[in-house]
Amino acid sequence: MSYVFCNSCGHRNPPQSGFCSACGSVLDQPDERTIVLAKVDRLQDAPGDADNVSLSSAELHSGKGLLIIRSGAQSGNRYVVEGLTTIGRHPDSSICLDDVTVSRRHAQVVHEDGRYVVRDLGSLNGTYVNQMRIDDFALEQGDELQVGKYRMVFFNG
Repeated sequence: MSYVFCNSCGHRNPPQSGFCSACGSVLDQPDERTIVLAKVDRLQDAPGDADNVSLSSAELHSGKGLLIIRSGAQSGNRYVVEGLTTIGRHPDSSICLDDVTVSRRHAQVVHEDGRYVVRDLGSLNGTYVNQMRIDDFALEQGDELQVGKYRMVFFNG
């Protein structure tokens, strides 16, 4: 007789059991295995590749930074980053992202000393670069900037 062991608590159950007699969890039957595959974010593995983002040489060699929104309601929108660029829900922001996950004055990108620096402005949900929460970070080509539910890719012109 082959017993069925519970994946949750390890309890040994009779072969025809559908549920663990110790904890009540659903049991896998050896002949009825179910494999659960996690949802894959195709954009996270290869930024821009899946969406066929195309950039003209003029955009890349303009000497200015470029943010392209990859996800959210404004997916595909492009924003030139020069001097001081503000990001937030406030209508006066350079990049206005109208969603409750974005603070009114969420972050700013500053072009200083030949590099682009993103700064969180004390936002409630934080600002992330490459999935790490930041306060102050120097952006590089291909970095992913996340503000609220919006994800953007940075290109250094």
